[in-house]
Amino acid sequence: MREEVPDYERLQDETVAATGTEAMWVLELGTGTGETARRMLERHASALLVGIDASSEMLGHARAMLPPERVELRVARLTDPLPDGPFDVIVSALTVHHLDGSGKEELFARVAANLTAGGRFVLGDVVVPEDPSDAVTPIDGDYDKPSTVADQLRWLAAAGLRTRVAWAHRDLAVIVGRAAAVP
Repeated sequence: MREEVPDYERLQDETVAATGTEAMWVLELGTGTGETARRMLERHASALLVGIDASSEMLGHARAMLPPERVELRVARLTDPLPDGPFDVIVSALTVHHLDGSGKEELFARVAANLTAGGRFVLGDVVVPEDPSDAVTPIDGDYDKPSTVADQLRWLAAAGLRTRVAWAHRDLAVIVGRAAAVP
């Protein structure tokens, strides 16, 4: 990933930073090798993390680097039902861009339904940049289906989340959707 995605380290740093500091229950969508999960567990020292990924092989790599007493890893696709929540934070780095627009919109509604009051969804991913010359991350057009930041903000808002862009650079962005807090 580091070789394929310019600013990979910065995207990881900004994604994890946008999750806040007090999460106890975390869901990661697209755990892959476990890099984001490892960083999340460092930042949220008391957190327990459930991670899903479609690849059992990738989850094998993640299991080798993550503390088993703090992590539960499951083989599942983004289109499958999400693990039972609610979660303080749901995070995803470089995974959601594999869904088309309607898939993202549907996922965001399920994410919103699985957040605690005041919980956050943090999405760090490849996006369609406003300036085409900023498209520097290789995508294949079949498996990769990035959307614009504006579309994703709209879908998150439609799911009932308050949205903001925490960081953006070229064709990468970190978007935060926050569930309403209990009055």
